Amino acid sequence: MPTKRRVLGTLAAIAMAIPIALAAAAPAQAIGPALLPVTVTNSTGRADAVYLYVIGVNLSTGRLGYVNAAGTFVPWTGGQIPPSPAPDASIAGPGNGASTTIRFPRGFSGRAYFSFGEKLKFFLTPDGLVQPAPWAGGDANRDILFDWSEFTYNDAGLWLNSSQVDMFAVPHAVTVTGASGATKRTGDVVSNGRQTTINSIRAQAGWANTAYTRSDGTVLRVLAPGKAADAGLFSPTYLDGYITSAWNAYTGRTLTVVPFTDQPAIRYFGRTSGNVMNFTNSAGQQVASFNKPTSAHVWGCDGNLHAPNDQVVGPIARTLCAALNRGTLGTIDTQPSLDASQFYLNNPTNQYAKIIHANMVDRKAYAFAFDDVGAFESLVHDGDPRSAGIILSPFGAGGPVDPNPPASWVSLVNKTSGKCLDARSSGTANGTAIQQYTCNNSYAQQFQLQPTSGGYVRINNRNNPAQVLDVSGVSTADNALLHLWAYGGGNNQQWLAVSEGGGYYHFTARHSGKCADVPGASTADSVQLVQYTCNGSGAQSFRFVIQP
Repeated sequence: MPTKRRVLGTLAAIAMAIPIALAAAAPAQAIGPALLPVTVTNSTGRADAVYLYVIGVNLSTGRLGYVNAAGTFVPWTGGQIPPSPAPDASIAGPGNGASTTIRFPRGFSGRAYFSFGEKLKFFLTPDGLVQPAPWAGGDANRDILFDWSEFTYNDAGLWLNSSQVDMFAVPHAVTVTGASGATKRTGDVVSNGRQTTINSIRAQAGWANTAYTRSDGTVLRVLAPGKAADAGLFSPTYLDGYITSAWNAYTGRTLTVVPFTDQPAIRYFGRTSGNVMNFTNSAGQQVASFNKPTSAHVWGCDGNLHAPNDQVVGPIARTLCAALNRGTLGTIDTQPSLDASQFYLNNPTNQYAKIIHANMVDRKAYAFAFDDVGAFESLVHDGDPRSAGIILSPFGAGGPVDPNPPASWVSLVNKTSGKCLDARSSGTANGTAIQQYTCNNSYAQQFQLQPTSGGYVRINNRNNPAQVLDVSGVSTADNALLHLWAYGGGNNQQWLAVSEGGGYYHFTARHSGKCADVPGASTADSVQLVQYTCNGSGAQSFRFVIQP
């Protein structure tokens, strides 16, 4: 059945990049420029004209409106029933291979839309704005290729994320550069990631109709399961069997929810009675109750999983919804689970979220409403931003992953230290530490990138080409050591060479999505490298120096 199109009339109605509670707790001091420059780069390979929109809420007044090319906020006025067309709020966007700078005024929260080939159609009611909703019957934007990022820019900084909560259409990376000059980046898909994601989702049993193809053959989007179910394109009871099994698991044992990573002593304990899961606090007082959710409630993280903006019921609801989407409720009894290798193992599972995460360079995405539980979301934040970026990813092969890594032997020179990756003491045995050391052109400092699959490479050392850069123990933890090990095809021995521009790359491990890193941004000789959460710092950036 058709869904209602979203009408935006209040701050709470707009899709926010950060929880309101987080914004309220932020320090009340103005940091960052009044108008934050945001560079939109078009790397899609498409020749269509691009149109940009900055639409949202003025946080000072609560007024809904748009931001023009100069960064000026213009409130929406008028509107009627039936909804009337909104004034044109588009900004001319970049052609393929080009960039356009837009501006976010401080004290604004909303969405940055981008459409291809045709302007989006927005409508006004007396109460607010009707946004594009191509999953709804008769939506005027159904045949337009478009997508959006979500953001909040206030006195506590910028939060900017790519979003796949409603649909997967135009993959894009987001960046923020702070006053220190360090850039954070997330949202990159792997080489050919858009097509692989679309093909993989619609190949799953029962999921084929979630993809929508325009008459010219362009696959415009894949709908998230909740949107597809509402439109009659996907089973409305898809997860019901798993939900019942997971819910009933706690009739005989206790579910422990630890919702705040920085406050591990705060715990809530859930037991199921009938269809109701009741939670108590550490003092034994009942603090929350949840009726068993439906598939629709899990997809939307609403209904019986509604999360109010409080410090008890909301955090428990968020945790339950994330666990049900990831398939860990019922098998892992302390939540949230932070071990991504245990996600999406249930049958049936959220194939949409599973496949989108698998095709992200750093494995981070916003594939459902509370995908930020455990920090698995594609979000960048800086408390003192100076600029930001949205990079529209290639629709075909290529992208941020270097499609043609050097075939010759190369030295890998760190951006911060200017020193070279080095096999300690010219070792050739399993377990030889990979360190940084003053560049000397020895074979211990020469590596070769050999393609494996999916854009990944193995990184061989010239002293013994059978030895490759390896994450110790197949660990997914920060600070796991890097060393040489005989190549056996393991995902901990395969890396993405992700271009950062200016000739620098970071290397992302296939099994963990984490980056090769010089600990503490050290500039000293003999410091062993580790893997660490990708953060855009110079300690994780390397350039190639071709060797004879």
